[in-house]
Amino acid sequence: MDQKIINLYDSYTHSQISRKEFMKKLAILTGSTALALTILPSLESNYAAAATVKDDEVFSEEITFPGADGDMSGLFAMPKGNKKKLGTVVVIHENRGLTPHIKDVTKRVAMAGFLALGVDALSPFGGTPADENKGRELIGKLDAEKNLQNYLKALAFLRAHPQGNGKTGCVGFCWGGAMTNKLAVNDPQLNAAVAYYGSQAKAEEVPNIKASLLLHYGGLDERINAGIPAYEQALKANNINYQLYVYEGVNHAFNNDTSPTRYNEAAAKLAWQRTIDLFKKKLS
Repeated sequence: MDQKIINLYDSYTHSQISRKEFMKKLAILTGSTALALTILPSLESNYAAAATVKDDEVFSEEITFPGADGDMSGLFAMPKGNKKKLGTVVVIHENRGLTPHIKDVTKRVAMAGFLALGVDALSPFGGTPADENKGRELIGKLDAEKNLQNYLKALAFLRAHPQGNGKTGCVGFCWGGAMTNKLAVNDPQLNAAVAYYGSQAKAEEVPNIKASLLLHYGGLDERINAGIPAYEQALKANNINYQLYVYEGVNHAFNNDTSPTRYNEAAAKLAWQRTIDLFKKKLS
């Protein structure tokens, strides 16, 4: 698919343009409104393809935990039949909420041998709506400080979990990648943080980072990648333990296997193996 179309969709999904303006520009790029409507399904997430982990492969349940201003909800998952203490991971969703895809990612983390909690940041609004466009609208209405505190409390919840070993990590995607960097800055107890194509922490905040960082970026993701040089310079200057990978020729959201035009299987598998390897090293 034309990269201009993918870039346009990226601008739309990150609220830089309205849906009306997006459809208008898409029609121009494709040549007609009819063709734009034909292409649209291949750009949007296909959650029918979200489930890759079978129900009998892990134990999972919807739970609540205390948040900054009321209970937060999320999906908790762990290896089935587990009888030992495990490292724990908070999974942070994209800018549309705790979708079926991110729930599946949470189960993938559990499959790899960890306790995993996919937090629903939209809990203050009653949870993630089925309409992902509505989810994007609600994300923009979250109180930033309370949202940060909710994720810090999720980490605290996992540290205290009777089946956890007290070590915590987090992995986030897009909006969640940015939150991953924020958690690394704000939680000195965090052991490992993995950010997929997320906005970077401010340079002046980098000295606060104690966790080992793993940063994944798509080579074609100009919007997010613009922040890499300053971030990496600050990480080096402060002797932060980090790994940074730019996967050439792939887009923002390359890990999302429900987004066919942006998913890249080779890059996703390599990034995921690196993610799990870090968690096994730092959380076991």
